[in-house]
Amino acid sequence: MRQEWSPEDVVACWTLVDGDWDLLANKSGPTRLGFCLMLKFLESEGRFPEFTEEFPQAAVEYVAGLVKVPAGELVKYGLAGAKRHRKQIREALGFRPATLADEETLTAWLAADVCPVELLEDRQREALLLEYRSRKIEPPGPSRIEKNLVAARRRWEKEFCPGPFSAWDPPAAAACWLWSRMTTTRAPRCWPRSSAIRGRWGWTLC
Repeated sequence: MRQEWSPEDVVACWTLVDGDWDLLANKSGPTRLGFCLMLKFLESEGRFPEFTEEFPQAAVEYVAGLVKVPAGELVKYGLAGAKRHRKQIREALGFRPATLADEETLTAWLAADVCPVELLEDRQREALLLEYRSRKIEPPGPSRIEKNLVAARRRWEKEFCPGPFSAWDPPAAAACWLWSRMTTTRAPRCWPRSSAIRGRWGWTLC
């Protein structure tokens, strides 16, 4: 999450509405503040934070004022032990945790719809997280997301670069070459096996 927020954006994204206040029953102190920040973070990002440092300071101070809890109390709120809060927030916002089936489905989606048109890994990651959010699925942890990205790129390479270079039209071969040059140190299968080319680009054979 970005850390620089204008006052207008903070009010627009971090203000508690009627349904949010209903969720605060019997919560006080650091629990009250941390719960509210977790609620708004999932609503905005489609995931929960890994560390309290991910909460923008401007948002912490604003929400602390709303719930009448000092902003400094946030350090007493443990994200690791907030499983019950996560469950309550998911149910309130209509989210659910990702399953292995979800990961497989979205990996296939990424390979088919994103990798052919978006070569940058950061953009692929952003697209994947946005898709999780649009489907109201809480994404898996960072390590699983990276595995999803690797699997999608390998699937794209396998499906769209299956044969020798001569079997592909020039635009397809060029796209495959560019993708592989930017995302891996291995020569794609559709590129000639010339040792001179491999040496120039630092590639090893697939």
